Amino acid sequence: MNDFVYIHNLSKKFPGAAQPALDAIEAVIPKGKIVGVVGPDGAGKTTLIRLMAGLLLPTSGEILINGLDTVKDPEQIHRIIGYMPQKFGLYEDLTVQQNLNLYADLRGIPKADYHQTFEKLLTFTSLTPFTQRLAGALSGGMKQKLGLACALIRKPELLLLDEPSVGVDPVSRRELWDMVFQLIKEGVSVVWSTAYLDEAERCDTVLLLNEGKMLFSGAPSELTQRVDGRTFKIKHITGRKRIVLVKALEEPHVIDGVIQGSDVRVVLDSKNFDLNLQQLDAGPDVAIEKTAPRFEDAFIDILGGGPGGYSELASITPTVKSQETPVVEAIGLTKRFGDFTAADNITFKIHSGEIFGLLGPNGAGKSTTFKMMCGLLKPTAGESFVTGLDLQISSAQARSQIGYMAQKFSLYGNLSVRQNLQFFSGIYNLRGAHQAATVQKMIDTFSLDPYLDISAEELPLGFKQRLALSCAVMHNPAVLFLDEPTSGVDPITRREFWNHINGLVEKGVTVMVTTHFMDEAEYCDRIGLVYRSKLIRIGSPDELKDSVKSAKNSSPTLEDAFIELIERYDQEHPNGQ
Repeated sequence: MNDFVYIHNLSKKFPGAAQPALDAIEAVIPKGKIVGVVGPDGAGKTTLIRLMAGLLLPTSGEILINGLDTVKDPEQIHRIIGYMPQKFGLYEDLTVQQNLNLYADLRGIPKADYHQTFEKLLTFTSLTPFTQRLAGALSGGMKQKLGLACALIRKPELLLLDEPSVGVDPVSRRELWDMVFQLIKEGVSVVWSTAYLDEAERCDTVLLLNEGKMLFSGAPSELTQRVDGRTFKIKHITGRKRIVLVKALEEPHVIDGVIQGSDVRVVLDSKNFDLNLQQLDAGPDVAIEKTAPRFEDAFIDILGGGPGGYSELASITPTVKSQETPVVEAIGLTKRFGDFTAADNITFKIHSGEIFGLLGPNGAGKSTTFKMMCGLLKPTAGESFVTGLDLQISSAQARSQIGYMAQKFSLYGNLSVRQNLQFFSGIYNLRGAHQAATVQKMIDTFSLDPYLDISAEELPLGFKQRLALSCAVMHNPAVLFLDEPTSGVDPITRREFWNHINGLVEKGVTVMVTTHFMDEAEYCDRIGLVYRSKLIRIGSPDELKDSVKSAKNSSPTLEDAFIELIERYDQEHPNGQ
């Protein structure tokens, strides 16, 4: 009686595709619950949501929403659903209010009800002060709130959210979840596809897809139980934790591993095997202890394990000579746009072979700081140095030492993969036989051969990321700047990416990274927290977590620390001073 959506024997095959995007899917979505849709890139998540929205027709099978067939009754279904697409689907050259007006008109809201409808939605999403701001000028979190408001113009019975939190900071993500939980209380059913598996743990039910097939359907806790007793932390490491991770992943019974602050977290393939700590070069005090399993551990397990720890890219990268002085340095960096200060007196140092993370809410000043450090934006005041070179005085020479991977896919979408590789190798002054050999190395290293003649824009997300990284490192830079490099990619792809980064760091490359993914921030040696245009705290992941420990929360996550430190700053600076 409480089931709202029935999905029966659903398949979808696109013309020319070797295999179905979805293959004989069976699922039920209850009334007034949150159902998470998870899976690797290309698993079929977006296809499933678009079929539910009536935007695609199934090859076979059916979807019934409150008894209505998505093929036979599309207009009636469109009246009872709200849909928020994966890519920002609003009009960036219209204001917040103009977008609301447009969607209200499209959804047939009587003009007499506009004021009451808008007032409720603007209050619900905290967008009331921003009605006259262009949608394109909103921060990532505010864009998602506006997208949600437009999806709720006519209160839906079923709300479809396709990766709504990609590129959104932890504070805004928590606010989005609070809004969705409020909708659940009002009886709305929600389908939320996500690449963040900590979000999947908050759902009532999870549908796990892989290569178009349903691998699991049920409560997240049911899946997590499959790795109970098989998850451990390697602690008290005195050697290099990245080397310890690689060595652990070489052990025959370790199926996954990640860095968590100063520790290494591993998943074993059985409760009956022990890890040989003597093989890890982790130092004399190394110890191993059980830790609670996460949904992500089970996700990796059901997919057959992670990608290991080897990096082909690192194996072909020459060692960067270590230097005693800071490799990257910001001194009083400030950037003003008219009366608005985007970055205010930012100062930090990054040492040779270090990963430094720049974290902060959307609109805090991270990207502005990042662009000044890359030489892409001229500071109003202050200085920035890379390998001792002043970015304002020796900009060309300094930039030759930098590899840059932009927040949004920044390659040329209308060029093929091969053409992008040739173009960027030319920019880095690679010529002749050396250029041809370097391009071929990148093709081989990142397995790009099947995609060489495909336009970059048409690549699967994981291969877009591979291409972007290959173009950033082909000139063997001493410094790598990564601006939200894994936004929206699945955990398997994310691990593959960080294998390369960890391997490069062991070769002496220095890395500066921005991210909204807190588990990823654990990979950093140190973190700088940017808020209200200022750098408010610097420390290791463990130091930041330790700083917010309390009787109520004796084991805070990095996300807990992120939010707590921002709230403390607001309390200490109530007027933004």
